[in-house]
Amino acid sequence: MNITTVAQQWEHGWELRLNGEVVTQVSTLDKAAQQIRDYLDTVNPETDHSDWAVTVSPAIGDLGDRVREARLATRRAQELQELAAKETVAVVQGLRSAGVSVTDTAAILGVSRGRVSQLVKKQAA
Repeated sequence: MNITTVAQQWEHGWELRLNGEVVTQVSTLDKAAQQIRDYLDTVNPETDHSDWAVTVSPAIGDLGDRVREARLATRRAQELQELAAKETVAVVQGLRSAGVSVTDTAAILGVSRGRVSQLVKKQAA
């Protein structure tokens, strides 16, 4: 089951809302998901809420859009980093297969000889 709570900042931390109603509070957002599960266990003890996915949506105005943009940019950067790593391994393989030495491969790629050795081992794995 998935549930979303809206977190509204107040002087002692965060109020957590379900369906627009304040149901509980936490001092820091890292505790919000578990606090919601604990609240649900209190109002509905016959249901196990421990594996429910709780999304905490902080009410932070326009900064929320910027947070989403920053997370998206981070994911894109990670994807590009993974692509670059795969391409680098392929290039190392190509250079080494063409008879280019480890030292020259390192110079071509602008990395250390040790890094080339790591990449050769990585492609063998």
